[in-house]
Amino acid sequence: MRDKIADLLEKRKRAEEGGGKERLEKLRSQGRLTAFDRLRMLVDPDSFIHFGRFVTHRATGFGMEEKKAYGDGVITGLATINGRRAAVYLQDFSFMGGSVGEMHASKIARTIELAVKLGIPVIGINDSGGARIQEGVDSLKGYGDIFYRNVMASGVVPQIMAIMGPCAGGAVYSPALADFIIMTKKSFMFVTGPKVVKAAIGEEVTFEELGGAEVHATRSGVAHFVVENDEEGIELIKRLLSYLPSNNLEDPPFQDTGDDPFREDEELNSIVPDDPVKPYDVREVISRIFDRGTFLEVHRFFAPNAVVGFARLGGHVVGVVANQPAVMAGSLDIDSSDKISRFVRFCDAFNIPLVTLVDVPGFLPGTQQEHGGVIRHGAKIIYAYAEATVPKMTVIMRKAYGGAYIAMSSKHLGADYVAAWPTAEIAVMGPRGAIEIIYRRELARAENPEEFVKEVEEKYRREIANPYVPAARGYVDDVILPSETRRILYSVLTHLLDKREKHPRPPRKHGLPPT
Repeated sequence: MRDKIADLLEKRKRAEEGGGKERLEKLRSQGRLTAFDRLRMLVDPDSFIHFGRFVTHRATGFGMEEKKAYGDGVITGLATINGRRAAVYLQDFSFMGGSVGEMHASKIARTIELAVKLGIPVIGINDSGGARIQEGVDSLKGYGDIFYRNVMASGVVPQIMAIMGPCAGGAVYSPALADFIIMTKKSFMFVTGPKVVKAAIGEEVTFEELGGAEVHATRSGVAHFVVENDEEGIELIKRLLSYLPSNNLEDPPFQDTGDDPFREDEELNSIVPDDPVKPYDVREVISRIFDRGTFLEVHRFFAPNAVVGFARLGGHVVGVVANQPAVMAGSLDIDSSDKISRFVRFCDAFNIPLVTLVDVPGFLPGTQQEHGGVIRHGAKIIYAYAEATVPKMTVIMRKAYGGAYIAMSSKHLGADYVAAWPTAEIAVMGPRGAIEIIYRRELARAENPEEFVKEVEEKYRREIANPYVPAARGYVDDVILPSETRRILYSVLTHLLDKREKHPRPPRKHGLPPT
């Protein structure tokens, strides 16, 4: 027995060495953490249960008989993270660059499958050069197995993927199918690398220009979060998890923040400028309405004309969606439509109530937007809000014009509670545009056009563009002081937490959201 125990301990040691001590030291010399370093930082001490610790590939040819390591380049198992159960996998770049072969893939697929069966989140740390070429179609089959499990887990358990190195080729699609992607600044993602791009179309591009974290955070929208390094990424995983339920049958975790839910903030009464076109930062509004220090912004650098993220209201998790008047006047465009609709659908899938803060002049005009499909993308917001069955609360702070007013969680799309600040302007369009259409002839004949416009603008706001007209029709439930917004939203939320959709919806396999 002693010999067998010694043999087991030796094998465990070799399993932790991945591709070998030299490879591990090389990674550390580059300022990167090894897979086991990351694992120890991520999970609670002594909580990790290995699945497939001694798995090896069975490929032959191309020297594969000599290239073997326990675990086959990926650590998989179950653990607790800050006391919460999770299914975890971490790719090990020290063995064959973390490339995905048949057995490597089967371990990841099983991890996701287990997560669904157990009703726990999936946490994946990706560090892979892509498919293992030596294994041919078996590697591709493995990817297919992973993608299928990602889709089956979608909307059932949260899926969080962190990219902490290369993520190339087929490897990119598993994170793309997940709910959130975290990228370190030294990581990159692309379907085809710079060499292939140059060979195929003659374009010369660096790794960072093609698929670096900044590109995916600001332009493609692939990355939801960007962090400096592995350590910061792991801390972000833990924080993000604190807002999410373990599965779609649970409510998000309550956490007493010590912030009085009935607190009123007089600063909110002056935070929105009197001038309807003057910008302000909606993040300041968010920080004053929700529990202090709890707002976790998602997609911060992508489509900055909209702000989305998680916060707490009296300790309860809510999803926050807001227009950002400081960028493009808060208008909706193609990217912000995708950003909002995706976030709304995630919150609805995982029982997270929605609070929408509205200050929107409309959809961004122009040929670039129209030709790019702003109609199709804008319809995604409408679909997402109309489909959502979680509690939906809306506060119209200032502008709410045209189709954008409808799209931003209006009463007409099923919002449970809609409040407006006294500064709200709810109408088909803004005063200036309306006047140019309604009073086109009078404006042309006016001796003093500026004075005429000022007079008619006041009339338009008095008779049409104000919160009391839609309130009279029941489209706005109440006109409230900005300072009492937090107290009122919290009171409404406590009543809506037990909301269930009672009316039957048409029987169908699934809807077809605009794509």
